[in-house]
Amino acid sequence: MQKRTDLPAHLAAAPFTFDEARASGVSASRLKRKDVVHIGRELYRPSGWNFELEAAARALSAASPGAWISHVTAARLQCQLLPPWLAGSTELHLSKPRSLPSVRRTGILGHTVLALEDEIESIDGISISTRSRTWLDLARRLSVSDLVCMGDQLIRIPRVAFEDRTQPYDTLDGLRTLVSRHPNLQGVVRAREALELMRVGADSAPESLLRLAMADACLPEPDLQMALRPSDAASPTADLGYRHRRLAIQYDGEHHLLDAQALSDKRRDKAFESAGWTVLILDKDDLAHGCQPAVNKIKRILRRAWLDHPQATGFADAG
Repeated sequence: MQKRTDLPAHLAAAPFTFDEARASGVSASRLKRKDVVHIGRELYRPSGWNFELEAAARALSAASPGAWISHVTAARLQCQLLPPWLAGSTELHLSKPRSLPSVRRTGILGHTVLALEDEIESIDGISISTRSRTWLDLARRLSVSDLVCMGDQLIRIPRVAFEDRTQPYDTLDGLRTLVSRHPNLQGVVRAREALELMRVGADSAPESLLRLAMADACLPEPDLQMALRPSDAASPTADLGYRHRRLAIQYDGEHHLLDAQALSDKRRDKAFESAGWTVLILDKDDLAHGCQPAVNKIKRILRRAWLDHPQATGFADAG
């Protein structure tokens, strides 16, 4: 049986605001007991609570009218692609407009920024920056290559069979418009640079990083999500490659080790090979040292192709 002095179950499970406590019949004096920790102005948590990012962000959002969850916190809550060193971050970022006092909460990373109405949304009761605005906010912190990886995921065409959406989160033109709104934002130059390198068709960070490494090595820009038979919607595709050289490049991550996926991969690769293509399969080891092993393999294949067909253009400098 619950004791009369116990916190209500929903308050004992996650951070809460003073207003939520009062609405649940909890007095101000009850909040001074040892099983409650005062985090900051009108914000509390149970003393035995194990940190959970969404619960913390929800309470912070509720206690901060006019502000919104942003930066790394927003990226994590919306499952955006972050570099490994930030993927498990427990940072709590809160942004406010200039019309409100700056954030002064212990443990909260506050930002005073200019954001337009359509750059903020409400998801399950949490006021949060949109995915695109989050990408722009992180431009001051991420490298260009990390921004490209994150941005490629915003503009990629979703796979209807596996996702509950049919449209990308944004487009290159949409992101360019967003960047143009904030010419003085810290990191905007880096964001502009990343925009020029982003492409529709990269399904994962390794694919984006490989494409960038190929560009750095002065290789011709590859086609992305390249269909064996372009006019056939059911055609097998390669992650990237060169149609004129019949080179299909596949990056097989860890999920490709599963039996069902491995069988599908074999059928895909066999279809390309039966049509006279060379299939290059890469794994995480090929992406070590800035993707140098992968780049070297691609160069060797293209060099052989050029020697066999020197009249082709665009590949003479592949060495």
